Amino acid sequence: MPTRLNTTPPPPPEHSYEMHPRLSSTISAESEDLLHNDDITDKGSLVIENPALLRRLGISFFLFGLINNVLYVIILSAALDLVPPSTPKGIIAFCNIAPALVAKVGWPYILKGKIRYAKRIAGCCALSVLGMLVVAFFDSLFARLLGISLASFSSGLGELTFLQLSTTYAPPSVAGHGIGYFASGTGAAGLVGAFIWWEVRGLGVRVGVGISSILPFVIPLTYFFLLPQSTSFLYSPLSPSATRDYDGDSITTLPYTPLATHEDEIGEEEGSLLAGPKTGVALSMNDKLRIVRPLLTKYMLPLFCVYLFEYTINQGIAPTLLYPVPSPDNNWLLSKIIHSIRDYYPLWQLVYQTTVFFSRSSISLGVPPLPTSFLPLPSIVQGFILVALATESSMGFFGDEMEGASITLVFLLISLEGICGGLAYVNAFYHINQERPNPESVHDMERVKQEKEFKIGSIGFADSSGILFASLLAVPTEISLCKAQVNRGKTLCKGL
Repeated sequence: MPTRLNTTPPPPPEHSYEMHPRLSSTISAESEDLLHNDDITDKGSLVIENPALLRRLGISFFLFGLINNVLYVIILSAALDLVPPSTPKGIIAFCNIAPALVAKVGWPYILKGKIRYAKRIAGCCALSVLGMLVVAFFDSLFARLLGISLASFSSGLGELTFLQLSTTYAPPSVAGHGIGYFASGTGAAGLVGAFIWWEVRGLGVRVGVGISSILPFVIPLTYFFLLPQSTSFLYSPLSPSATRDYDGDSITTLPYTPLATHEDEIGEEEGSLLAGPKTGVALSMNDKLRIVRPLLTKYMLPLFCVYLFEYTINQGIAPTLLYPVPSPDNNWLLSKIIHSIRDYYPLWQLVYQTTVFFSRSSISLGVPPLPTSFLPLPSIVQGFILVALATESSMGFFGDEMEGASITLVFLLISLEGICGGLAYVNAFYHINQERPNPESVHDMERVKQEKEFKIGSIGFADSSGILFASLLAVPTEISLCKAQVNRGKTLCKGL
């Protein structure tokens, strides 16, 4: 258990800082530094070490990531069943990602002032359910694409919301705990979504997608009944219900409550102060542009590149990584998995989704995060993987007599592809969650809160834009690689 803090007041600091968005006063710089210190020292720790609370927080954010992303995977898995055979399946991928990108790009800049998480989560749930029901009960192509777009917009806004929600927890170790489990949930969505559609597709689109429309209700239930309140993780540096404010030589005891995340904590408006007038803080567009500039190369560019390369591989190169069906004599294990050349692509996707899940779960599994200076590394490695797989597809590293070696190489490269993508995602959001406030804004903690929410929300569009650009590159890439294979006498891609 953490030790109690020494209540003997230290000498007044030269400057005072607001401790938290819901404080009605400022406290010493020493106390703020203590808020960001996760170590249990002789001064004590602000974290109430309650494994059950941390477990509830982890499960909650895992479910947020899982359910928010699982509909995206279900729709992609059901693409063949949702549109007529003559319709390019790429239109499903486009409608499944473009509205999410619009939400991630536009919403952080449109929103002003405090985020009302409960209302936004309820809205996302309603939008997801509506979108899936439209897909299920209307047969026209236009209606189904509209339903997919509604669900996609909800998914993009939901991811943005849960990333921002993680910043309301303190100290940073608790916020990082939530981010780690959220990323793990998004990774699990790939496996769970594919499995769900595999199980329900036999029921038909109307029943299968209709059953899937129940899933979004898990999110508000988790938010209101499972997610711990942020007040559960902090207590005052001086006592459970008091903080200090220095006014010359006097010390005033003031009420202290950390940022609320539930409507029943906050009364009239989410994030409002318990006492005193409302701050009325709202970041201007100039403020947001100033904040976002340093994030472009540090976080956004690596995320954009890793997803551009990753989905170009998945959509443009992987469909051409085809080999003859292995015989039981040459490869007894692979022959039990591959029964036709059409089985290779699902196999590569399964390998990819599995490694993404484990890499996105790295922080929640206790693996230390990458150092900040190493954040570009996954995108660099991903670029080499793209070149290697494109070379294997077009030219082949091994001769036709060594197809087993080629399949093994592809398996290893796609596994590494999933690892790089997962690590890039979880580490980018983990590190931006851990960043210290801007020293110029630390005097106004409502502003600090909004800046932190905007930061983590503003970089979320990088991965979606990478996926969108990859979908545009994938078609000419696949066509070019198939032509290269035909030119060297390998015609398997023509038989799909």
